[in-house]
Amino acid sequence: MRRRHVLVVVVAVALALVLAGCSGAGNDGNGGGGPNLAGDHADTGAPESTQSGDGAGGDDGGGSADVGANVQNREIIYTAEVRLEVDDYDAARENLTAAARERGGYVGDANRQVRGSGNDTFVVGTVTLRVPSGNYSDAMAAVDENGEVLESRESTDDVTDQVVDLRARLDSLRTERDRLRELYEEANDTEEVLAVQRELSDVQTEIERAEARLQSLERQVAYSTITVRIEEPRPDPQPLEGTRFHETPLLQAFLASVDGVVVLLRSAVVFSAYALPYALVLGVPTVAVAALARRRELPSLRGGGNGGNGGNRGNGENGREGGNGGE
Repeated sequence: MRRRHVLVVVVAVALALVLAGCSGAGNDGNGGGGPNLAGDHADTGAPESTQSGDGAGGDDGGGSADVGANVQNREIIYTAEVRLEVDDYDAARENLTAAARERGGYVGDANRQVRGSGNDTFVVGTVTLRVPSGNYSDAMAAVDENGEVLESRESTDDVTDQVVDLRARLDSLRTERDRLRELYEEANDTEEVLAVQRELSDVQTEIERAEARLQSLERQVAYSTITVRIEEPRPDPQPLEGTRFHETPLLQAFLASVDGVVVLLRSAVVFSAYALPYALVLGVPTVAVAALARRRELPSLRGGGNGGNGGNRGNGENGREGGNGGE
């Protein structure tokens, strides 16, 4: 038992010495490292806390760069509509065309209309400019410089999600097309070959549709659209200079009267031509009905007249008889 106790004590003392030696070595390491670190700070001329702050600042700068890169990688369609009043339509259109070409663009569509009559005419039209999206702001500034802006409207359409979805869909469809082509090469049965052909045709159709949609979006993203409505100012109407009645020349008055008589006669003739069909349709039946009614009234008038005469004659004879009796 004593031997065991002695052995335990010896082991404990040995472990204590080992632990003490390890802790001393650790302290010596820290103490030796302290001057080296101080020397490093002295060489750089910045304290340790400043270095950690610079590191944090570096992380923030990297985050801002990532955000800027994400914004630049967005697929955005820029469109604008501008209503512009200019003194000369042709000059403004030439300037806009030149501005678009200088910025790597072109004129997509244009139309021109002349309105008014005589000397009071003015020109209006529309010019559609297509410019690279990187030069959109510069092109808008050039448009504003060509006249007075009466109305302006700008809009953006972020189609990044659509473009990403279309590209992913195209990758999937192309992979499926390749798989169907392999199945087509390995197919031996006629029915199997026809079935693979149908599926392959459907997949190819979907690929073409997706490619057309993707190309359309990419063109709209690459080139912004600026529609400019160009208008010349409407001329003010010139007041008419009237002539007093008594100052009218005699010959002019006579000719004006003759023209008036001619117009009156022509109007009467034209009115008669318009009224003649109505007169025939309405007048002939009316005259026929009136004539028929007149013929029916004549016999009754004649019979009543004879009876009246007979009564007059009877009254005369009675008077004569009365006179004779009085005698």
